[in-house]
Amino acid sequence: MNISRRTLARGTLGLSAALAAPAILRWPADAAEFNYKFATNQPLTHPSNIRAQECIDRIRDQSNGRIALQLFPNNQLGADTEMLSQVRAGAIMFFPISGLIIQMITPVAGANGVGFAFKDYDTVWAAMDGDFGKYLREQMRAAGLYVFPKIWDNGFRQVTSGASPIVTPADLKGFKIRVPVMPITVSLFEAYGGAPTGINIKEAYSALQTRLVDGQENPLSIIYNWKFYEVQKYLSETNHQWDGFWLISNLRLWERLPKDLQDVVSRNIDRAADDQRVDIRKLNEGLRNELEKFGMVFNKPEIAPFREVLQKTGFYARWQKEFGPECWGLLEKYTSKLA
Repeated sequence: MNISRRTLARGTLGLSAALAAPAILRWPADAAEFNYKFATNQPLTHPSNIRAQECIDRIRDQSNGRIALQLFPNNQLGADTEMLSQVRAGAIMFFPISGLIIQMITPVAGANGVGFAFKDYDTVWAAMDGDFGKYLREQMRAAGLYVFPKIWDNGFRQVTSGASPIVTPADLKGFKIRVPVMPITVSLFEAYGGAPTGINIKEAYSALQTRLVDGQENPLSIIYNWKFYEVQKYLSETNHQWDGFWLISNLRLWERLPKDLQDVVSRNIDRAADDQRVDIRKLNEGLRNELEKFGMVFNKPEIAPFREVLQKTGFYARWQKEFGPECWGLLEKYTSKLA
């Protein structure tokens, strides 16, 4: 399938001709005052990279060539944790990354990953664009990160499986599931008696194919992009976590950038975030039909029993304690009572 803005509007996914072709530069790279790397963990065809490249081009144009950014998609510069370290060291300037990974250096950054917290997108954006998101950004700043105000969307996460669908919490007991190396996601599936296994996304397909694990969990766009439909039969729409990408930068380098150029960058990154959010939502809404064409069987479990298990096993109580009363109170300002 080919990606274009037209196909994105229809909610499908493919290759962007504009992104695949080399950008035409008006200024030689060495003429720029500021040369930076913009790294991502998504395949070249992902909407995040399309919007990132558009943003890069606008920044170049609107800065009159003073800022030159080069896009490095698909983990070209390392795994997520490695690229996070490079941002902190100043080797990478811009990187969209899940707060669930930043949680390793700023524990509260993973608070948006509390299981079954967000019921819909209205709740997500109210919280992440509101006081809850502001609090998380302030905590990450203390770790030397500048975090742009608008988080990029990754979507609600769903569970796929090979042998049978996940219908009730009991179906997760003993279930070997590939998860990213994120403490809150690991503890979520442990609460159901599952066997979460931390595996890098690049190795997930092989792990599913060889039955090292029984299933995995990701938003629909990731399931599609990484072709998990080739090695998984069932997709259970659990919506167990909402995940997004904070666009982070090295705080020290960001503060060195002249104010007029900060304004150019911020304005265009905010626009890219808004556009990307629309893309991902339309994409995920349309991908069900695409995945069904590849033979995936969908089901939608009843959510209440899953939340009840998290309450009974102490999952909510644990993370309320981990994140602290201020963070938890701001989360519950937008969600229903959890713990």
